[in-house]
Amino acid sequence: MTAVPGLADLVAPLEAGQFHSDVLGRAPRRFTGRPGRFASLLRWTDLDRVLRQHRLDFPRLRLALDGEVVPAHTYTEMVQTRRTGLVPRVLSAPFAERLRAGATLVLDSVNELVEPVGDLAARLEHDLRERVQVNLYAGWGTTHGFDVHWDDHDAFIIQLAGRKRWRLHGITRPSPLQRDVELPPRPEGEPLEDFLLEDGDVLYVPRGHWHDVSAVGEESLHLTIGFTPATGVDLVAWLADQVRADELFREDLPRFAGPGDRTKRAAQLRQQLAELMTDDLVDRFLADRDAQAPAHPRIGLPWSATAELLPPGDDFAVRLLAPRAALDDGEGTVALVAAGKRLVFAAIARPVLAALLDGSPREVRVLADAVPSLDGVTLRALLGELVTQGLLSTA
Repeated sequence: MTAVPGLADLVAPLEAGQFHSDVLGRAPRRFTGRPGRFASLLRWTDLDRVLRQHRLDFPRLRLALDGEVVPAHTYTEMVQTRRTGLVPRVLSAPFAERLRAGATLVLDSVNELVEPVGDLAARLEHDLRERVQVNLYAGWGTTHGFDVHWDDHDAFIIQLAGRKRWRLHGITRPSPLQRDVELPPRPEGEPLEDFLLEDGDVLYVPRGHWHDVSAVGEESLHLTIGFTPATGVDLVAWLADQVRADELFREDLPRFAGPGDRTKRAAQLRQQLAELMTDDLVDRFLADRDAQAPAHPRIGLPWSATAELLPPGDDFAVRLLAPRAALDDGEGTVALVAAGKRLVFAAIARPVLAALLDGSPREVRVLADAVPSLDGVTLRALLGELVTQGLLSTA
C-alpha cells in the first residue's frame, strides 16, 4: 500500500511545526521535489476514467480560456434518463477540441472521485485541523485559464505532471474574507515572483495573495488543496450561537423603553459576554470546531450492512472516518469526540482509539496486540459500535 502524503511530506525539508509557526498565513512558499513523487495520487488515466464514468454537472466540471468560462453547452449534451431526467454527458470531440485550443480543465472536489486524493484530503484535514477540498486543473498550450486573482482560502498546489507558470503579485489587503467590508484593490506593476512549478513541486499560497497561472506549451496536471483557517470572525459567529442558551440573549431588546432601560440591557449583555470570554475562549472554540467536523463518507460494504458489522477474524484493516477526532480522558474512561458525537468507553480502550486517530488504515490484529488485556470479542464490540455511529469503516 502506497503511503498517503501528509503535511510533512508537502513542506519538506521544513518540519510541519515550523510551517505552522513561520509560513502558514504569512507568505507563499515553494517546496521543490523530485519528478513523479506525487504521481500515484492521480494519473491522466484516472482523470480520463472520471470523465467517462461520472455525471459531472457544470460548474463542478468546467473549462476556462483566456480568463473566461467556456459555455458548457459547447462541449456537453443533456441526455434523458428514465428516472432522473436530463443529465450531462461530455462530448468527446468538442471537449478535446477546446482543450487543444488551450482551455484549462477544472474539476472541483476531485477528492470525492479518486480514492488516493480522498485519502490525501483526509490526512491533511487531520494535520491542518480544517476542512479540505481538492480541485484538479489540467492545461495545454500556452494560454491562461484565469486572469490575475486572489482566493478567499489558503491553498497547496501539487504539480502532478508537466509544468505551469506561476506569477505572484503579493497582497493588497491583509487577510481578506469572502464576506468583507471592502474588496482588495487590484495590484499594480510587475509580479513579485515569476517561476515554473515543476513536476513534484508544491506551492503554498495564503489567502489574499494575487496570482495568475498559465500553461507553457505542454500538458500540465495539478491539484489545488484549499482550506480556510479559523478566524476571529468565525469565533464571534460561534459565540453568537453559544449565547442562545442564555435567556437574556433570547429576550427581545427594549426598543421602545427609555434610554436608561436600553443602557441597563447593554450592561447586562456586556457582563454576560465577559463571563463567556475567558482566557481559554480560543481553545474552547477550536475544540468545538473540531468536534463538529463531519466524518468522511465511507460505508464499508458489504459488512456494515450485516449484523456482524465487520469481516470475520482479525486479518483486515479499519480506519477512523473523522479526521479531526480527539480523545478526552476521564476518571476510568476515555471519550472519543468526533462528528458531533461523544462516545464514552472504558479507559482500557484508549490505545486502540489513539491508534486510529490519524485516519490511516490499521490492521485489527495490530490493534489487538496494542492492548493484550482487551479480548477479541470486546475489541470487535468496540469497533462495531464505531461502525454503527458512522465513524469507522473497513479500509
